[in-house]
Amino acid sequence: MEENIENQDLKNENKPKNINKKNTKRKEKKYSLSQLENIKKEQQVIDMYVEEIDESFNMIGIVGNNIKAIMPRDEASSIVGEDGLVEEKHIINKKGKVLHTCIKEIVQNGDNIELILSKKILELKVRRWMYMHLKPGMKLKGVVVSTTEYAAFVDVGGGVTGILKLQDMTDLVLQHASDMFKIGQRIEVIVKKYDRDTGRIELSYKEFLGTFEENVKNLKEGDIVEGIIRNRIKTGVFVELKPNLVGLAEHVNGIEYGQKVLVSIKRINIEKKKIKLIIIG
Repeated sequence: MEENIENQDLKNENKPKNINKKNTKRKEKKYSLSQLENIKKEQQVIDMYVEEIDESFNMIGIVGNNIKAIMPRDEASSIVGEDGLVEEKHIINKKGKVLHTCIKEIVQNGDNIELILSKKILELKVRRWMYMHLKPGMKLKGVVVSTTEYAAFVDVGGGVTGILKLQDMTDLVLQHASDMFKIGQRIEVIVKKYDRDTGRIELSYKEFLGTFEENVKNLKEGDIVEGIIRNRIKTGVFVELKPNLVGLAEHVNGIEYGQKVLVSIKRINIEKKKIKLIIIG
C-alpha cells in the first residue's frame, strides 16, 4: 500500500497537512473571531510565529495579523521527561520559527483576542489518525531528528517519531546512523511495523535504494570509481560504491573506516550478488 501521510485530506481523514514543513515565513492572515472559534472546534492546524521564550519555557508569539499567542510549556509536546515536564529540547530552538499548532483556548479582553495554543493537541490528533490508518508498507515523509549507533529517529508528523534501524537503512554495515543521515534531513520511509498498543513505529529506507541488479546496471569490470571504506573482515575490506551497493577488496594498510578511496572493479557476479574490487588510491 502506498500513501503519503502528509497529503491526506484533513476534512476527510482528520489529519493535519504538511506537518513536517518547518518554515520561518510569517503568514499575516487576518482571522475573525468566528474563524478562530471554528478552527478551535474542528482542531484545525494554525501557524504560530514564536517571538520569544520566557524563563518558564512558555513560547510567546503571534498568529496571523498580530494576534497575541502563547504556548504554555505543558502544551509544547505530548512527550514529557521523568519530572513530568515537557523537556527543554522541545522548546529552546523554536524562537524565530513558525510552528504548526492547534488552538486550546480563545481569551477575549474587550476587543482584544489572545490565543492559548497547543502542540500537544496536534500530536495527539496525529496519533489518532495513525491508530486508524497506519499500515505496514505505507510510505511516509519524515525528518531525521536524532542518530545513534544503532538507529535514526524520524519525525513522521506532528512530533510522532519512528525508529529506523541500521539494518533497515541499507545492506551495508555502518557504525553509526550519521554515516548515512544528518539531523534535519528530509527523507521518505516505509512503515515496516506499527504496534497500535504501544504506538511504536518501525521504519525502513533501503527499499528506495534499488536492487543489486539495478545498482550495478551502469558499472562494468575495469571501471575505476570512488568508494567509502565501511567494514573489515578476515578476507578483506568492504567498500561502499553506492548507498546500497558494496564490494569486497583485499586488505590495504593505512586505510580507515569512512575513508574515501579509488577502486577498480575486478569482477561483478550477478548470480551471487558480489563485486570484487582492487583499491588503487
